[in-house]
Amino acid sequence: MAFSSLRSLISGVGEIGKKAIFGYGWTSSASSLTNLVDTSGVISTDVGGVGTARASLGCSSYGTNKAIFAFGNNGSTQVNTSNLVTSLGVVATDTTGVGTSREVLGSAEYGGDKGIFGYGNTGSRTNISNLVSSSGVVATDTGGVGTSRTHLKAVAYGTDKAIFGFGITSSGVTGITNLVSNSGVVASDTAGVGTARHSPGTCTYGTDKGLFGYGYTSSNVSMTNKVSSSGVVASDTSGVGDARNSLAGSGYAGNLGIFAYGSISSNINTSNLVNSSGVVASDTTGVGTARNSLAAGGYG
Repeated sequence: MAFSSLRSLISGVGEIGKKAIFGYGWTSSASSLTNLVDTSGVISTDVGGVGTARASLGCSSYGTNKAIFAFGNNGSTQVNTSNLVTSLGVVATDTTGVGTSREVLGSAEYGGDKGIFGYGNTGSRTNISNLVSSSGVVATDTGGVGTSRTHLKAVAYGTDKAIFGFGITSSGVTGITNLVSNSGVVASDTAGVGTARHSPGTCTYGTDKGLFGYGYTSSNVSMTNKVSSSGVVASDTSGVGDARNSLAGSGYAGNLGIFAYGSISSNINTSNLVNSSGVVASDTTGVGTARNSLAAGGYG
């Protein structure tokens, strides 16, 4: 068996790194704080910020063991700045932005070692995307596919693909999804399954599956929707833990996931672990500065 095939069997989707990192977000202002997650799912205390403080950004794994934060809002305007994360979880200083500045977008790994950032708010809703190479280089804009929207999320699935889902369109909250091929091509809309909402979190689990969780309809919810290894979104699963929105999540430890942070009526730092079957655990007492509109990804 070829090494690349063996690695796929062992590692599963790349979002499921050995460890994870939560970064940036909104406290009472934009921040650049990060919190590392170890292989047991324990979140560390705050690490002093690096790079432009911002919120409503995205994060994706790339290169099999690294991550990248990009885009967002610095408290006054949208930006396209990016920050690479090493295999040790060290965040680099700002990289000059590429692509249209925007916020409240989605991001995920695809192709086993690459990333994609898509959709969001440039000042108006958009459906453009930007691919990230296996060396962490962000490409220029790719023309949009699917309904333009904001406040969506994306997650990897099936070892080498991704899916964008949920968000706010010009007509309101939605449950539509868009699959991403292993070459980074975004597909047209798939009719929504599950309760339409915005600002959910996502994480991977079980080596080749994804999970959309929590979010906001006309109020905060704690429901989840599983994504199968073939990219099929399941109907709602009753929620566990605090209903909230604007949280983040990531895979870790090869086949587990974690959701953390977000907003209820105020910012929280609660977390919820996800087992290899996609079952969300009850709330874990928070660690790190409570905040919302942050991003997370796997590394290591």
